[in-house]
Amino acid sequence: MKTRKRTSREAVIFADGAASGNPGPAGIGVVVIIDGRKLSLSEPIGEATNNVAEYTALLRGLETAAEHNVKRVKVCLDSELVVRQLNGIYRVRSAGLIPLYRKVSDLLSRFEDYTITHVRRSENSEADTLAKRAVQGNQA
Repeated sequence: MKTRKRTSREAVIFADGAASGNPGPAGIGVVVIIDGRKLSLSEPIGEATNNVAEYTALLRGLETAAEHNVKRVKVCLDSELVVRQLNGIYRVRSAGLIPLYRKVSDLLSRFEDYTITHVRRSENSEADTLAKRAVQGNQA
């Protein structure tokens, strides 16, 4: 009988944050695809800046992947700032972002492999819609 070598579980994460005002009522939208199964999340996060919301969305996506024993992640974000900070192109200067950056970096280090890619907003539309929906729920 042939045995099949099991490959590491992989996930694709689409994450987006939104704020109505900067800062203002904020929300996150996350889509995590694991083995063809899509997990979606839309949550209000209270008062925050857009960049805090972007990092928070990514954190929730990474936490979700880790909870499902994923070993490799491909992260797709439409925030050029966050992508460039995490890829070491830009330094993180905002005191409000440094703790989030550290949490994300710590979580990323727990995966066997990861990539962080900038995508157009149109390629991240589902997470964008979820984030905007969460902002509306936050304003109610």
